[in-house]
Amino acid sequence: MIELYNGGAYLLNGTEIVADGPKAAQEVAAKTGSTVAKEEAAKNTIAYGILKEHNVSGNMERLNIKFDKLTSHDITFVGIIQTARASGLEKFPIPYVLTNCHNSLCAVGGTINEDDHMFGLTCAKKYGGVYVPPHQAVIHQFAREMLAGGGKMILGSDSHTRYGALGTMAMGEGGPELVKQLLNKTYDIKMPGVVAVYLDGEPMKGVGPQDVALAIIGATFGNGYVNNKVMEFVGPGVEKLSADFRIGVDVMTTETTCLSSIWKTDEKIQEFYEIHGRSNDYKELNPGAVAYYDGLVYVDLGKVKPMIAMPFHPSNTYTIDEVKENLKDILHDVEKKALVSLDGAVEYSLQDKIRNGKLYVEQGIIAGCAGGGFENICAAADIIRGKYIGSDAFTFSVYPASTPVYMELVKNGAVADLMAAGTIVKTAFCGPCFGAGDTPANNAFSIRHSTRNFPNREGSKLQSGQISSVALMDARSIAATAANKGFLTPATDLDVEYTNPKYHFDSNIYANRVFDSKGVAKPDVEIQFGPNIKDWPAMSALPENLLLKVVSEIHDPVTTTDELIPSGETSSYRSNPLGLAEFALSRKDPAYVGRAKEVQKGQKAIESGTCPLEVVPELKPVMEKVHTMFPGAGEGNLGIGSTIFAVKPGDGSAREQAASCQKVLGGWANIANEYATKRYRSNLINWGMLPFLTDENHEALSFENGDYIFVPDVRKAVEEKTDEIKAYIVKDELKEVTFKLGDLTDNEREIILKGCLINYYRG
Repeated sequence: MIELYNGGAYLLNGTEIVADGPKAAQEVAAKTGSTVAKEEAAKNTIAYGILKEHNVSGNMERLNIKFDKLTSHDITFVGIIQTARASGLEKFPIPYVLTNCHNSLCAVGGTINEDDHMFGLTCAKKYGGVYVPPHQAVIHQFAREMLAGGGKMILGSDSHTRYGALGTMAMGEGGPELVKQLLNKTYDIKMPGVVAVYLDGEPMKGVGPQDVALAIIGATFGNGYVNNKVMEFVGPGVEKLSADFRIGVDVMTTETTCLSSIWKTDEKIQEFYEIHGRSNDYKELNPGAVAYYDGLVYVDLGKVKPMIAMPFHPSNTYTIDEVKENLKDILHDVEKKALVSLDGAVEYSLQDKIRNGKLYVEQGIIAGCAGGGFENICAAADIIRGKYIGSDAFTFSVYPASTPVYMELVKNGAVADLMAAGTIVKTAFCGPCFGAGDTPANNAFSIRHSTRNFPNREGSKLQSGQISSVALMDARSIAATAANKGFLTPATDLDVEYTNPKYHFDSNIYANRVFDSKGVAKPDVEIQFGPNIKDWPAMSALPENLLLKVVSEIHDPVTTTDELIPSGETSSYRSNPLGLAEFALSRKDPAYVGRAKEVQKGQKAIESGTCPLEVVPELKPVMEKVHTMFPGAGEGNLGIGSTIFAVKPGDGSAREQAASCQKVLGGWANIANEYATKRYRSNLINWGMLPFLTDENHEALSFENGDYIFVPDVRKAVEEKTDEIKAYIVKDELKEVTFKLGDLTDNEREIILKGCLINYYRG
């Protein structure tokens, strides 16, 4: 089904693969009649061409990228604009779209939805942006319909910013990276590797884009095959897929931890742009006659079967047939993995889902940027037409990804077919994807065509003893399961005549509701603030020496940003940095906030001119130990804060709050064996936190939760680009330990030295 090449590969004329090896160059020359150096062939990828067009550094090894457009939703745009305002924002220099698809009800305090929305609308007027009202579209569907363009680049503050199928290289990053673009600065990275995803064959009837995506994720996530690389989709199988199908695969590439994605384009993508009234935005994209890739993922589409990603990660993949055939064993395996993911905080069982040898699920959802597309929902309607979901616990909900999609589904009768079967059809909303909509009952099992199934993404509250879980599936198999009244069923088991109706897009829906400044700023417009929209607190520059207390230790193989700062109901505090910070690690380590605040008292004492040793008594013996080797450490040259250890933190969402919440609680650093994604590491840096790396085995660390670590001359080390930083664990005596910072640009070092991005731009 999927083969990963062990090394690089040449692609000839977009179709023929030549694996890299001692005789590869000769083989390429024999087949093409010319000799092409590997370094030159690497410049013939689609990705290289787009990056070159957007790079302003003049150096293709060190890229300074300027994007064409920016996108944010209401979980992130308030913080981004507040950061940009504090850094000197005068006008949005490029199109910036503010959507409102994450409007989470203010049920537990925090910011009223409409306060954030009005903040966004008035900012769009003041600075010259675009404002999309709630329920009109989820962020990525609006971007596909109205923003994407062949050969263009889009930066979004959501990790699933992926429009590669439409010929747009898009990236999801934390808010500070968008701030840089708003201030006419650049996105700075090393030239990424490019991995070909070679599609061959054609999907069998009943297999959808989520099936293909999950198969790819399952093959690449665990081994890091495409980590921080660009995935370039090529091969004869591409032309066998509709535009919607490609989009459905593309959006899920985020879950491989790749940097971005791009696809070859053809007449089907041209038709997509024509349907949306934007013919001029189409551009044909193909790799050069001889292109070299740093790796190659071979996908035989015809062998992909309906897939399921079991809790609690999109890479925990099986075919649905495998699950049905080995039901007890696989459920038991998931339960064992849950002990790690859930830290044994709640009782978790799936064995009770077995009824008469079949797996019964309580909920099915098709939603968001991955599942809510036109073709997915039409296929679901074809499957369930004339059937009904039953009157037991099983429920079925469908969220079209935009109002234009919804209206077309109404016009062609798909909504009627779904509703007649017992389906609830709702408006465009990202809620089921981030734990703020359709939360299942305790211990319920939900199958969803959405992007993620991390713990708490369905809305569980472990601290209250409540747990439910999500498996990811394609819309077609979810509809088949619904037609089978909640018993797990692959769509390939049903004989369905798919109608494949043509899509018609009505742009008037947006023309009548979306505010578009056309790039014209009106400086006199007053920004509308709600009472819980707060400015960022002041942050100190990096001191000469640091005293860090380890306040949390996480030994999971991977730690998601949702575990660092939960999504769901906590997002109602999204516009209040200190209010949101109260939830940091609340579902992973509830004691974290209290510990961090206690240490932070020391730094606040320093900033107010008070002796920290008097404010935090436990610091006295610690500093006495420090003074045995570093007698000069103290007044005027010391900072005090917290740090956490995690094996591999940062998988998942691009939300900067995973880092900023630590920072506003006094965090100065993270310590990790590695960082799961570039975007999380970048968020740490942009908030002035040190992204320390340790080579120590996480099961045999020289420090533990509650220990103090003294880092002498840390500012000097950052300034002088020191490879290894010596630190000392403060126990009965000082025990030396070594940290690394990894590769940092000069700008990133300066941001850390200044204490955060805001300070950096303020000068």
